[in-house]
Amino acid sequence: MANALIIVDVQNDFCEGGSLAVAGGAGVAAGISRLLAAEPDRWDHVVATKDYHVDPGAHFGNPPDYVDSWPAHCVVGTPGSEFHPELATGRIEAIFHKGEHAAAYSGFEGHAADGEHLADWLRARGVDRVDVVGVATDHCVRATALDAAREGFATTVLLDLTAAVAPETLDVALRAMDGAGVAMTGTPVITAT
Repeated sequence: MANALIIVDVQNDFCEGGSLAVAGGAGVAAGISRLLAAEPDRWDHVVATKDYHVDPGAHFGNPPDYVDSWPAHCVVGTPGSEFHPELATGRIEAIFHKGEHAAAYSGFEGHAADGEHLADWLRARGVDRVDVVGVATDHCVRATALDAAREGFATTVLLDLTAAVAPETLDVALRAMDGAGVAMTGTPVITAT
């Protein structure tokens, strides 16, 4: 069997200077790049997810409530939807876009350019173990990790390579992942509010 790294939403809009920035996002991008360079044989496969909004309806709020609605972000065709420049993308074999016309937090809701879903892509390559990194620990990383476990993959979140939005939502996310049998190592980047 094989293992894979899932890089979640390391996009400009979720990093410093973006429309929905998470403090530490750029550092997470650089850290993922360093790890991929230092341990090139650690994963058999590397994939990434992207928030990729066309018209996600009530997911964009004016004003946003920061619970169910958010400022416009990762709109298709804008610089905010692109990967952060600190993220080395050479090892990424497939990108899974999510949320074109609805809110989507988990990478397992996304699809590749040919329409293939993440779980099917991984299974087709014999993947049984995944490590999850990216932004934000308490939202899309959490949702992706929970779905990975639900799909039957042995799942580990490398918390040192994630950035969280807020202590309260981080605590809820960590409890949920622990309760679902998701392994976790390290400590997420978080700026106390």
